[in-house]
Amino acid sequence: METLIPTINRLQEVFLTVGAEIIQLPQIVVVGSQSSGKSSVLESLVGRDFLPRGSGIVTRRPLVLQLINVSPLQERLKNESGNGVTQNAQNSYPGVKAEEWGTFLHCKNQIFTDFQEIRREVEAETERSSGDNKGITTEPIYLKIFSPKVLNLTLVDLPGITKVPVGDQPEDIEAQVQEMILSFISNPNSLILAVSPANSDLATSDALKLAREVDPDGRRTLLVVSKLDLMDAGTDALEVLLGRVIPVRLGIIGVVNRSQHDINTQKSLEDSMRDEQAFLQRHYPSLASRAGSRYLAKTLSRLLMHHIRDCLPDLKTRVTVLSAQYQTRLNSYGQPVEDHSATLLQIVTKFASDYCNTIEGTARYIQTTELCGGARICYIFHETFGRTLQSIDPLGGLTELDILTAIRNATGPRPALFVPEVSFELLVKRQMKRLEEPSLRCVELVHEELQRIIQHCSSYSTQELLRFPKLHDSIVEVVTGLLRKRLPITNEMVHNLVSIELAYINTKHPDFTDAAQVSASVNSQQAEALDGGKRWKNEKVAEEKAPAASFGSPSKGQAINLLDTAVPVSRKLSAREQRDCEVIQRLIKCYFLIVRKSIQDSVPKTVMHFLVNFVKEHLQSELVGQLYKQPLLQELLIESQDTAQQRTEVAQMLEALKKANNIISEIRETHLW
Repeated sequence: METLIPTINRLQEVFLTVGAEIIQLPQIVVVGSQSSGKSSVLESLVGRDFLPRGSGIVTRRPLVLQLINVSPLQERLKNESGNGVTQNAQNSYPGVKAEEWGTFLHCKNQIFTDFQEIRREVEAETERSSGDNKGITTEPIYLKIFSPKVLNLTLVDLPGITKVPVGDQPEDIEAQVQEMILSFISNPNSLILAVSPANSDLATSDALKLAREVDPDGRRTLLVVSKLDLMDAGTDALEVLLGRVIPVRLGIIGVVNRSQHDINTQKSLEDSMRDEQAFLQRHYPSLASRAGSRYLAKTLSRLLMHHIRDCLPDLKTRVTVLSAQYQTRLNSYGQPVEDHSATLLQIVTKFASDYCNTIEGTARYIQTTELCGGARICYIFHETFGRTLQSIDPLGGLTELDILTAIRNATGPRPALFVPEVSFELLVKRQMKRLEEPSLRCVELVHEELQRIIQHCSSYSTQELLRFPKLHDSIVEVVTGLLRKRLPITNEMVHNLVSIELAYINTKHPDFTDAAQVSASVNSQQAEALDGGKRWKNEKVAEEKAPAASFGSPSKGQAINLLDTAVPVSRKLSAREQRDCEVIQRLIKCYFLIVRKSIQDSVPKTVMHFLVNFVKEHLQSELVGQLYKQPLLQELLIESQDTAQQRTEVAQMLEALKKANNIISEIRETHLW
């Protein structure tokens, strides 16, 4: 288990190289009020003075402190001069001739052997980022300390909780500090080291209050009661240390901090620890073995190792899942372009294939929310267009007056004995023209769907195309232009279909069965006319005696336009007029249904041949012909500004995740117990 903490340190370094910590690693977060003794506690764990000191808020940036145990200098020198077998921690610094040293992440390859220089560097780096006005920032400082006197630990020192702004600090400094602290301790993989001074009421501890907000059960919280030697005379912290005042799940440890006098006189930490043990033996003999800085260091190391052991399975799962996600993202960005000609042909071929597959219904990405591609074209043909034609009434807009007017206009100055065929042709052509508008609308709808397929392929099917905005726009322009050229041709052919039907009224059509029946009816009418002339003459006389408002008798001296004159409500058609109207209506309806059936069948075929299939067959050749030109290759295959940068960032993150996975895999299960 001793390898667990160095493993977490290595993972932290791996993710820092890519400038992001996408995985919440186990660590100990130190929380406490301003001047509660946090810095003294950390220095006692290290055994060295290295943190800035002063009045007011001194720690103004998070300090991520990695304590790494190394062999003593003499042993390391012996190993280096012998077989070269050293600990992993010092393999990175084989030439260091110091017992203890430190390194900063922002100071590449610079080794600090003087801990006073480490303090000055912390102060200087804090001012570089936070300024000299006591403001705070969330950007951490990363410090490693190598020493044979420390235990492997990873701690985060945060600014102390303050209440009142000092100097140029912003008015909301308290909220800023608390927000920063909560961002660190909200990590479920972190342990919370709450520092509270013994000479203040534990019930008012700000550190415990914040810890309980994110860890109400106290499973991640360890309480350190500092400054035991500064309690009022006659009082002690025994009840607090025994957990009888406020119980803490991971325990409560008391420590004695160095006084300001000790710091001013440069009292060594070794002497301070001896005095601390002596104080504990005198005042807390029953707890002396479970208190003090040395016991705190051992406890923190043990708790962190067990906590890492518990977090490791989830950590490994998280790394594996993120690796798969970043690999998918990297694949979506594609590889940098080397062969421009091959890349352009590949993208154009892929787009043309996806476009045709979307029409055929074999596309890789099939929508489930709405119809698209060939399915929508089929719906337009058989549902939208078909239903529209079926809804057209063969006799719609045609009144009996229109029919009678057409019959009279077709006979000229002579009264007709029989229904003239010219009137039928005139009226049926008028009805047939009504089929042209929905037919052209069908072409328009299919054209719109073919336009929509372009965007569908760009968004879902050809992800690589999105890398090259100019190529994408050029492909859209070429396909749109091809569709635009085919639209008037298709419209003309559909218009011709209706014109062909209008050009010749085929009364001998096999399906025009009503024509024969009407012919037989006309023959019988002719016989009746020869035999019953007298009866017809009487009807004619009766019509002439009809009132002036009747259909056939205009008022004397008044011109009447038959097309504008409606049949009076009181006007009742004669039997012959009624019969003539019924004959024409029957013929129109029968022939109209024949033509409608033909148009309903031929328009989709025409649209498919002249528009859809033509585009499918010529799309790739059109794209290649328009775009595959040497002067355009370099220009078209320029990546978007963000793509190259995102590819590099994702590749770096993926490499970091692979390294993290290898590091975690080095830990055998037998090492965890």
